[in-house]
Amino acid sequence: MNFLRGVMGGPSAGPQPSGADTIQKLCDRVASSTLLDDRRDAVRALKSLSKKYRLEVGIQAMEHLIHVLQTDRSDSEIIGYALDTLYNVISNDLEEEEQEENSAKQVDDLGSQFTEIFIKQQENVTLLLTLVEEFDFHVRWPGVKLLTSLLKQQGPQVQQIILVSPMGVSRLMDLLADSREVIRNDGVLLLQQLTKSNAAIQKIVAFENAFERLLDIITEEGNSDGGIVVEDCLLLLQNLLKNNNSNQNFFKEGSYIQRMKPWFEVGDDNCGWSAQKVTNLHLMLQLVRVLVSPTNPPGATSSCQKAMFHCGLLQQLCTILMATGVPADILTETINTVSEVIRGCQTNQDYFASVNAPSNPPRPAIVVLLMSMVNERQPFVLRCAVLYCFQCFLYKNQKGQGEIVSTLLPSTIDGNSVSAGQLLCGGLFSTDSLSNWCAAVALAHALQENATLKEQLLRVQLATSIGNPPVSLLQQCTNILSQGSKVQTRVGLLMLLCTWLSNCSIAVTHFLHNPANVPFLTGQIAENLGEEEQLVQGLCALLLGISIYYNDNSLENYRKEKLKQLIEKRIGRENFIEKLGFISKHELYSRAAQKPQPSFSSPDHMMFDHEFTKLVKELEGVISKAIYKSSEEDKKEEEVKKTLEQHDNIVTHYKKVIREQDQELEELKQRINTLTSQNEQLQATVTQQVSQIQQHKDQYNLLKVQLGKDTQHHNSHGETFQMNGIQTEEVSKLKEELEEWKNKHELLQGQLKEKDSVIEKLNSSQLEMGTTEQSSQTSKFGGLEHNNELQKELEMLRSQIQLQSVEISKLQMENQKLQVMTTTADPMLGDSGATAATGSELEGRLEQEIKELKSQVKALSEEKESLKQHLDSSSSTVAILQDEKSKLQREVAESKKEQDDLLVLLADQDQKISALKIKLKDLGVPVEDEDDTESGDQGEEDEDGDEEEQD
Repeated sequence: MNFLRGVMGGPSAGPQPSGADTIQKLCDRVASSTLLDDRRDAVRALKSLSKKYRLEVGIQAMEHLIHVLQTDRSDSEIIGYALDTLYNVISNDLEEEEQEENSAKQVDDLGSQFTEIFIKQQENVTLLLTLVEEFDFHVRWPGVKLLTSLLKQQGPQVQQIILVSPMGVSRLMDLLADSREVIRNDGVLLLQQLTKSNAAIQKIVAFENAFERLLDIITEEGNSDGGIVVEDCLLLLQNLLKNNNSNQNFFKEGSYIQRMKPWFEVGDDNCGWSAQKVTNLHLMLQLVRVLVSPTNPPGATSSCQKAMFHCGLLQQLCTILMATGVPADILTETINTVSEVIRGCQTNQDYFASVNAPSNPPRPAIVVLLMSMVNERQPFVLRCAVLYCFQCFLYKNQKGQGEIVSTLLPSTIDGNSVSAGQLLCGGLFSTDSLSNWCAAVALAHALQENATLKEQLLRVQLATSIGNPPVSLLQQCTNILSQGSKVQTRVGLLMLLCTWLSNCSIAVTHFLHNPANVPFLTGQIAENLGEEEQLVQGLCALLLGISIYYNDNSLENYRKEKLKQLIEKRIGRENFIEKLGFISKHELYSRAAQKPQPSFSSPDHMMFDHEFTKLVKELEGVISKAIYKSSEEDKKEEEVKKTLEQHDNIVTHYKKVIREQDQELEELKQRINTLTSQNEQLQATVTQQVSQIQQHKDQYNLLKVQLGKDTQHHNSHGETFQMNGIQTEEVSKLKEELEEWKNKHELLQGQLKEKDSVIEKLNSSQLEMGTTEQSSQTSKFGGLEHNNELQKELEMLRSQIQLQSVEISKLQMENQKLQVMTTTADPMLGDSGATAATGSELEGRLEQEIKELKSQVKALSEEKESLKQHLDSSSSTVAILQDEKSKLQREVAESKKEQDDLLVLLADQDQKISALKIKLKDLGVPVEDEDDTESGDQGEEDEDGDEEEQD
């Protein structure tokens, strides 16, 4: 311990050892000591020396410190000292006095070399990732700082090691959930370094729910009013989203754009913004621009633009745009952000056109912004931002272009208010060259790819001075060109004229109609001027080439062939092509062609517009070819052009038809969607009603066979209908069906009575027939109950008939014997006449009796058959009626049982309804009193019950 006291500065005898010797002894102690306390004290001493003797500690102790990390993981204190020592060795975050002693280059090289030594063994980085997982503050925090320093020194190499390490990125994502703010905040810094320029790691971090956690942190810290932690989180979000289409789509699909809206709720009091708030809001605006950057795929940008409009983010940005007291740099960045949110999106552009500034009277936001653009006292960056906003508003927006140009036309000029067109004309002809250039470029964007507006702009007339006739806008532009104004002004006007005349033969004719224009252009091109004027010469050559290429030969003196001959005589074809090439070779042209946003270091560098560079690239080649073409080739080309124009007209016509059909189709689709939704709603309602009707029908089918109902029964049915919402028509229908069943029942009873009366009539008719047998008559009166007796009597009649037939046959035999006797007896001849008369008389009587008996037998058999038929039908009817009666009795019993169940259910429902009404009254909800309605229904049901009782 005396050794350690010497190291730590305590009193010791003898000469003090040098720093290198002390570090060597400490390293030996770390390597050889068996006691953990000794090793811990040695590592602590190395930590204290590591800042002053960074090189020596790094060279001699790094291997021993790594060994400590591997072997002494059970002791968090020694691990923390070792990590801190390694951080001091590797990190370049030195104190001021050390920075004075060491140059920045030496410091960077030292940290990079030590990092390279450390990561040479990939297991060291994996070990460090494992230590970062430890919850102990003294281990986790220095581990996070060391890993961040490694990423700063050798970012790509460390990123690759972490990427291939199992769950390497996921382990580090847990740092954002740490409850200790210092570790969480340093974890954000670590992820910043980890995600730099590595799309694979960016995707992993994003899908590990980084967006949700970072947005939560920003919200917890107070959004734009938060501290530096918010700034760090925003920088990490930019790393994850910039140039990463996958993460941008994930951010949009996860509805995280909606969570950005509260960032821009700055409030009414905009005075006294802190520097940190300005920084935070600036980064927030940049993050919005990352999502809608013109360099992103068009589909992704468009979807983000729509999401920003629907969630109200664009509206919030426009509120900041029109607010007062906003710092200039925030206002400038807000204008740039709004520009890219509306660029190429018709919905957002239409909304922006409707925004008004809070002035009296209210003015459109576009007019207010243009006033700033043409005001030379405004900051240069602000004027550039307004120009960019105006360009984005007109980008692919023919409607907006038409509105701007219409403010210049004579029929729409309002003398009481300043319009956008008036501001552009004022800027175009002001004494400030920057205003001239901005106004010219803005007006060129209003004509971009719109031949109709190019023709309409020819109608614009300007009053130059009192007493002089007005001149056209085209003529005024050429007049200013010929006056020899500043280079920036002439470049802006030439860009406007080139855009105006391109692809518009009528505008070319108007331009050539002025006899001074062509000589001015040829004179400018032919002169040998300085380097600054070469750019103007190139633009003059481009304008003259456009006048040739889009010439329709309507002016005899300025036909294509004559203009070519003029160039050949006064300039020379090669010289003309060389001057034309000055444009694309210019350095400022290359800068402007890179991105749509005008970004210039100074106003003097503001020469080219991004869209104009596209026009130059398109026309340079075709103009060069047109200069060398012969007249015959021109004629052929003219014919081809006419054919193409006809074709284009046809295509335009069909496009118009298709556009109209698309609009009609869209309207029909919307109508179909509306009708479909209405149909679905109606179907759902019908299904619900059908289920209710079916339910009530089932209930009715259970009760419909009950014929006799008292007043209570009717009341229960009425309450059941009322509870279930049965319509009045359905109730009347059910009542009608009930009446039908009653009538059927009465009809069956009547038929039964008729059958009984028929049987009685049959019995009474049997009495009136006057038969000789009292027993058979008595049996007929018995009806159904004496059927067996009637059959016995019939059998007796049959036996009597058989006996009579036997007697008749005996009498016939006797008659035959008598005839034989009369024929054979001689002595009795005298009496033969009397005997014959007596025999014939007796025979006649016998035959008559036989006939009568046969007729009686026949009549009795017929009556028997009819009685049998009537008895069969009566017995079947009685059986059917008995079956129906038994069924009715069973159904009545079931109906009574169901009625009792329904009464119980109704009682429960009444209790629930009364309880709910009490709750609603307690909550203050008005409840309609239905006593009158129920009493009316009760009266109707009572009347129905009385009618049934009378029936």
